[in-house]
Amino acid sequence: MTNSRRRKGLAVASALLGGVLVLSACSGGDDKASGSGGDTSQAKADEAAAKKTSVAEIKITPKDGSDNASINSAAKVTVAKGKLTSVKMETEDGTAVAGEISADKKSWAPSGQLERATQYKITAEAEDSEGRAAHENSTFTTVSPDNSFLGYFTPEDGSTVGVGMPVSINFDKAITNKAAVQKGITVSSTSGQEVVGHWFSPNRLDFRPEEYWKEDSTVTVKLALDGVEGSNGVYGVQQKTVTFKIGRNQVSVVDAQSKQMKVMQDGKVIKTIPISAGSPENKTYQGQMVISEKFKETRMNGATVGFTDDDGKGEYDIKDVPHAMRLSTSGTFIHGNYWGAKSIFGSVNTSHGCVGLSDTKGANDPNTAGAWFYNNSIVGDVVDIKNTGDTTIKPDNGLNGWNMDWASWKAGSAA
Repeated sequence: MTNSRRRKGLAVASALLGGVLVLSACSGGDDKASGSGGDTSQAKADEAAAKKTSVAEIKITPKDGSDNASINSAAKVTVAKGKLTSVKMETEDGTAVAGEISADKKSWAPSGQLERATQYKITAEAEDSEGRAAHENSTFTTVSPDNSFLGYFTPEDGSTVGVGMPVSINFDKAITNKAAVQKGITVSSTSGQEVVGHWFSPNRLDFRPEEYWKEDSTVTVKLALDGVEGSNGVYGVQQKTVTFKIGRNQVSVVDAQSKQMKVMQDGKVIKTIPISAGSPENKTYQGQMVISEKFKETRMNGATVGFTDDDGKGEYDIKDVPHAMRLSTSGTFIHGNYWGAKSIFGSVNTSHGCVGLSDTKGANDPNTAGAWFYNNSIVGDVVDIKNTGDTTIKPDNGLNGWNMDWASWKAGSAA
């Protein structure tokens, strides 16, 4: 490069650098002088857009993309600095889910329980005090059956039962975190009796007081299991309260030796009924048994409880046993008997293990012993069977936890 060409290049560079210095020095001065008039109009546009934006803040739970959401209390829409104007919830296939916006228009929730393993979408709109609209949405999936457990309980909500009726909960999956699950269940009575839970197995939890429930009391069961981890990765979904009433105090004492049953209310005998219990070859279990089911007529087949002949058929198959009431899971009933001679009742034990009462075919004669006892008994009444010569029924064979002493019962609690 020649000296003249080099001097020209330096001059150009100097001019450019000088321009930069001048522009930098004037950047805080008059907009017109700097040539930046377009920035003012953009700032005004941004300010106008900000004024049009709603300040209402919508929050939807579960958050978008959630899975394993609760079917009870997860879905909810709330708004701050505004009021809800519209909330729509639907399943993946477009089925609408009913819900209601609160009176103050600050929240919304579905009207009922959601389904498990289902995808839901919530679309919400709100407006602020200036009437400016805000929008929000969320898509989530509820917990699957594989990742949740249910407890099937007895007795039913609103029912009236006998003094021996325990609260029995059978879980559809084995529970390993027993303490957490039991902590989520409370059982109380207006009688003030202490109520304790006992685990018969990982799938069954029963509650009872030390003595029979007090007559005319009310028992309340609260299931707060929503989100409780019952086992690794398996969560509860139930959140509900159940109440039932205890009726009159009726306990019937069956004496297999005298072949009589004394029906007692409040400790007083109101009726004595001749019975026929299990034969010497097929003795009836002893112990305090709770009526768990009632059937005006039912079929009884010996094959279902192990009484078969050489051909494998049931030793008996009676399709219309009248006035039958279940006392055990294994097949012990107290029921009407129309096929036996009337002379056996009160004189000889002939059954395969059940307690029989005189009755007629068709279960329509109200004057029989079987009909009277059926009509004057309710689920939860106690039938205390004595002097059969057999073993005492196991506490978990039916609703028969009364055959366990109180110390042993409390030892089976995880709380």
